[in-house]
Amino acid sequence: MKSDGAALSARGISAGYFGQPVIRDLTFDVTPGEVICLLGPNGAGKTSTLLALAGELPLMSGEVLMHGEPTTAKLHQRARQGLSYVTEERSVFKALTTRENFRVAGVGPERALQLFPELESRMDVKAGLLSGGEQQMLTLARALSRGASVLLADELSLGLAPLIVERLLQAVRDAADGGTAVLIVEQHARKALRYADRVLVMKRGDLEMELSAEEALRRLPEIEDAYLSQTSSE
Repeated sequence: MKSDGAALSARGISAGYFGQPVIRDLTFDVTPGEVICLLGPNGAGKTSTLLALAGELPLMSGEVLMHGEPTTAKLHQRARQGLSYVTEERSVFKALTTRENFRVAGVGPERALQLFPELESRMDVKAGLLSGGEQQMLTLARALSRGASVLLADELSLGLAPLIVERLLQAVRDAADGGTAVLIVEQHARKALRYADRVLVMKRGDLEMELSAEEALRRLPEIEDAYLSQTSSE
């Protein structure tokens, strides 16, 4: 696959734990302006893929490229190069207010409130007292307000109400339309595919399929039965 203009590229990457690979020989690009949805059953290696791309999980083989240049930098260094990583655990400072969370992240509240005006009345509330949806809005607003060129997001919708999920995914789509390269892991496949451009389907650490989001929606029952169901054949 070509990497011309790609913001983030995986080139034959394998990574794992205790000497055992959990992802194997993955190759794909994430280009500015697109949302890629990474699908697969539990244990497929989706989160490990994000960790490897973010510099949090050392590679066993292959390489990661940011903006066409190979990198072995750690996450905090990749963050300075424009990468934002939203983990499935809402990464807020619970003892600090929403306003203070933005300040610690070096984010101006004006931009964040453009993304999520719902937070305006919660600016002086401690983050630990926010609802789960508000905490996730805060987390995503911090990531996007830094002007990220690459966004990795793991299970944004976990445990959240459908309307909140729509708000989060729309913010991700808007960021991509503004030029950010986005790779998301999402449990609500049908909902996520409405905001995505391409789909990567993983199973047992391998990349099984790559197709457009439009095609994936048409073939979703087949994909769910073959790859996403916990009872599908191994």
